[in-house]
Amino acid sequence: MKAMLIKEYGEQAKFEVSDIQKPEVKTNHVLVKIAASSVNTIDTMIRNMGTDLPLSPATPALLGMDFSGTIEAVGEGVEGFNIGDEVYGCAGGLADLPGTLTEYIVADSKLIAHKPKGLTMRETAALPLVGITAYEGLTRAGVKDGQKVLVHGGSGGVGHLAVQLANYFGADVYATGTGKDQQAIVEQFGATFIDYKTESVESYTSKYTNNTGFDVVFDTVGGANLNNSIEAVALNGQIATTVSLCELDLTPLHFKGAALHVVFMLIPMLHDFKREKHGEILKTLAEISNSGKLTPILDAQTFSLENVGQAYAHLQSGKAIGKVVVGNN
Repeated sequence: MKAMLIKEYGEQAKFEVSDIQKPEVKTNHVLVKIAASSVNTIDTMIRNMGTDLPLSPATPALLGMDFSGTIEAVGEGVEGFNIGDEVYGCAGGLADLPGTLTEYIVADSKLIAHKPKGLTMRETAALPLVGITAYEGLTRAGVKDGQKVLVHGGSGGVGHLAVQLANYFGADVYATGTGKDQQAIVEQFGATFIDYKTESVESYTSKYTNNTGFDVVFDTVGGANLNNSIEAVALNGQIATTVSLCELDLTPLHFKGAALHVVFMLIPMLHDFKREKHGEILKTLAEISNSGKLTPILDAQTFSLENVGQAYAHLQSGKAIGKVVVGNN
């Protein structure tokens, strides 16, 4: 089968069209003909950093984590899936798990779910990694009806889904960003937009919470921005972050008695740890999508498997609005 492989890692690494052996289905796995995959920031980090990241595959590397497609074979022990089922998941592209930038993947059945009925294959491929991350962050923070929730980076890949999910859970949602394009995305999904370049944390926390702080802060920006999250959170509040690769003084967090949840959604894949949780979340996300409450935004540019290098470059350019997706058809 055709695959796009990287022979050497680095910022100038190129994807090369290669012919590799089609995998055979195995116990507890399914063979999926891939219709589309999406490019995530972690994918570009692996391509650029290689062995500097402990989760990078050995070269020649077959990258790509998210996919949508159709089951062509079902292994022993698999329940709930049949040949011909349309499915989606995040199941490869790191460590010893072959990726999705190819025609077929043998995926652990615990890591997949049936495709949302109302989404295209391309839209579906955009959901798994960012959708699981958004859902995990909000649920670990205990989001519930009536709370005030702040999403930092509300128009980003994880952020725009977190805004929708927080609304679905009944929260009063606010989201940071800047510029008219980001504002349009945030407001499209029913959140109050906060321009972080023109409004200080003190100002918008006072305006929207009467200085009491937000019950839940979901920080998809992370790093130094975690200080803003700590400033904005309520006493005994909850912060979930997807980017905590930093040193941070937690003193202000301590005096607020607030909790910090670190979301690293690759753990089940990397360590074969509670993989069924991902399948369960994907099933729930499909149900929410089927109810009309969850729709990913796709970037206007379309990419084929052969020009996946351009897709990676487009994501890294910072110019993409919505998820970058690679189609196999």
